Amino acid sequence: MEEINKKILLVEDDPNFGTVLKDYLMMNNYDVVHAKNGMEGFEKFKKDDYDLCILDVMMPYKDGFTLAKEIREKNTDVPIIFLTAKALKEDVLKGYKVGADDYLNKPFDSEVLLMKIKAIIQRKATDSVADSKQFEFEIGNFHLNSKLRFLRYNGGDPIKLSPKENDLLRLLALHENDLMPRDLALTKIWRDDNYFTSRSMDVYIAKLRKYLKVDENVEILNIHGEGFRLVVNQKSS
Repeated sequence: MEEINKKILLVEDDPNFGTVLKDYLMMNNYDVVHAKNGMEGFEKFKKDDYDLCILDVMMPYKDGFTLAKEIREKNTDVPIIFLTAKALKEDVLKGYKVGADDYLNKPFDSEVLLMKIKAIIQRKATDSVADSKQFEFEIGNFHLNSKLRFLRYNGGDPIKLSPKENDLLRLLALHENDLMPRDLALTKIWRDDNYFTSRSMDVYIAKLRKYLKVDENVEILNIHGEGFRLVVNQKSS
């Protein structure tokens, strides 16, 4: 299935810079709508759904901070990146207070902007998965009830999982056949990302592998430096 390009609202009053930045982002497979001032930006924001907003701070009619406040009143989750020619600490703090996810000072490296956009959109996506309310999962021949912390194989007697085993397996199941980022698990379950919590998670991964090894169609793969994948192979009929 073809992936739908992420949609970005770019609000930038410098017509030359705005056009160049829009073209650059579109070359990198983003769908970009360019508004030339804060008023136009808010009108465009109200008419469509966006995955991310890039706002210049200094604009006529309505500055980036005011626009960000109005956007936040309508949508508390959409990521916002501010662009500014001023590197004043007060402006940076003001930007974060109105809900900025990140800040870039002009002139900036376009590749850095791309990496920030990718990281922010990915973080929002993984956060929404991790915050899912789903608590029952079919994992090959296993059934996981994460409310009761029961893992049952082929309808047999359930294994009672520890709280961390349960949370980790649930997070893996939410990302079934996809990457579960290591830092997501550490911040969601251990509330910290350091050497000791990382080693602790490896111990729990090993425990889960022992439970799951009775089903040859299920395995947890280590994706070096990135995280883990709960792979569930389709059973042959």
